[in-house]
Amino acid sequence: MADDVEPVRIPITGELDLHAFRPAEAASVVEEYLAACRERGLASARIIHGKGTGTLRETVHALLRRSPLVESFRLGDETSGGWGATVVRIKPPPD
Repeated sequence: MADDVEPVRIPITGELDLHAFRPAEAASVVEEYLAACRERGLASARIIHGKGTGTLRETVHALLRRSPLVESFRLGDETSGGWGATVVRIKPPPD
């Protein structure tokens, strides 16, 4: 039964790999992960969405554009996953 499923515990390291999640879960996972990063004082996070068709990347970017936690974001460079990952600058918590 779906009600018996335990929540997945994700280590808050500043790197989130979405390959382990269904596309329908991506938005809520990203939102919760960014909030957890901010709570732990992390200024940035890398979200790995893969290259594929770009659908998941666009979903992630749409969420990041709307998120009040996001200061800025960009595709990864040659050292951070290229266009298969997005680097997010997280807004600091209010004083």
